[in-house]
Amino acid sequence: MLAMDLLSPYLLHLTIFIFSSILWFIFIFIYKQKPTQPNNLPPGKKGWPILGETLEFSMAGKRGEPEKFINERSKKYMLDVFKTSLLGQDVIVFCGDTGNKFFLSSANKYLKLWFPHSLAKAMSNTGTNAVDFGEVAKKLGRMIPEFLRTNALHQYVPIMDSMARKHLETNWSPYKQVKALPSIKKLTLALACRLFFRVEEPEDLIGIEEPFTELVEGMLSIPINFPGTPYRRALKASKIIHENLFSIIKKRKLELFEGKDASSPDVLTRILLMADENGKAMFRDEEISTCLVALLFVSHDTITSAITSILKYLGENPHVYNKVLKEQMEIANSKRPEEVLNLDDIQRMKYSWCVACESMRLAPPAQGNFREAIADFTYQGFTIPKGWKAYWTVHSTHKNPKYFKDPEKFDPSRFEGDGPAPYTFIPFGAGPHMCQGKEYARLGILTFMHNVVTRFKWQNMIPDEKSVCTVATIPVNGLPIQIQPHNN
Repeated sequence: MLAMDLLSPYLLHLTIFIFSSILWFIFIFIYKQKPTQPNNLPPGKKGWPILGETLEFSMAGKRGEPEKFINERSKKYMLDVFKTSLLGQDVIVFCGDTGNKFFLSSANKYLKLWFPHSLAKAMSNTGTNAVDFGEVAKKLGRMIPEFLRTNALHQYVPIMDSMARKHLETNWSPYKQVKALPSIKKLTLALACRLFFRVEEPEDLIGIEEPFTELVEGMLSIPINFPGTPYRRALKASKIIHENLFSIIKKRKLELFEGKDASSPDVLTRILLMADENGKAMFRDEEISTCLVALLFVSHDTITSAITSILKYLGENPHVYNKVLKEQMEIANSKRPEEVLNLDDIQRMKYSWCVACESMRLAPPAQGNFREAIADFTYQGFTIPKGWKAYWTVHSTHKNPKYFKDPEKFDPSRFEGDGPAPYTFIPFGAGPHMCQGKEYARLGILTFMHNVVTRFKWQNMIPDEKSVCTVATIPVNGLPIQIQPHNN
């Protein structure tokens, strides 16, 4: 009682402070004078002050039905465009094949790259000097194609194959049961580290693996930087990752100073050697570290999601698994026992890629992308104001019966022949906005499919396991499977 009596005045002050803060936010976000907006905006609603419809959008993904948020609104307005509010921003959502085509092929003069502030802050939380994530992403976008050309990809395939073999031998072969998702995460992170900045030693990955999972899980959560929240954990994880990357950068700089590995084609070495006309380094260490985090994110999480979904659907469809096995065994039998895969082998995996595409149609590894309007423009008679954000999403077409008959059915034959209509299947975007890493992802997916199918058969331990959609689509229980080597 004495303690309560002593605390009572402070509790009253705290209550008054919280109530005053709420009133202040209401004033700022609701009653503060805003610029006049056009009367002919697309239809839609913005939802709650500040939050908008972010919670509805997020909860639809966590229920495993992210397409519901999009479909309910596009059906209500009978249009391929509507307005909403997400992540504290006014957003125009483009839907259907016509919306996808406009956004992904003809909107460059109207739209520019944009990242949610919460994501940019989490990715660039170096703990030292501030980093403009948007500018770093632009520089990275101009540089990365060099590492995704055919000659570079040709070098990647044997490494991907060898690492997949070693991973399965170490992490699958000794066991009868495996939880696929965390196992695949471990492999794809190690693969990205090996190919993009030549980190091969396990001890160099220890400081990255666990915090990277925390970063991915929290960086697109509601951006409340308060102890115990996913976003606070993401910020802390990002700082730890950057600290480990600074050590790697320092070590590589020393190697280059000593004349070692200057000709290495990996991304880190290339960035360190880039200089302006005065010979000054083009990137600060904080920017380099942010580049590496962004690369890990785009090359790790999407491939992890895709491979895990492929394993799930193959486990649920034995007849499809048998066709994949037949195709992959023909390739395996054409090679010597220890001979690694090459690019020509990948080109022969046609049915396997159909299976991968159908898996990505039903469980897209990436959900969409944001842009920002750089000037007012008109779309389908509506005005999109400068500064508003634009969003395209796979969820308006991938499970839409208008584009895919019986859309919930797993049917790889959809991708045989000419395949789906343009701008309806877009897990990697399309047109000028096609993901630059699509071919890298294809190689990583197919090399793993080859190794896992030719070595194991498996059974899903949770039939029809539910998948959830946050940053990517993942099975809610991590896809536990029971495995059996073919030679048993």
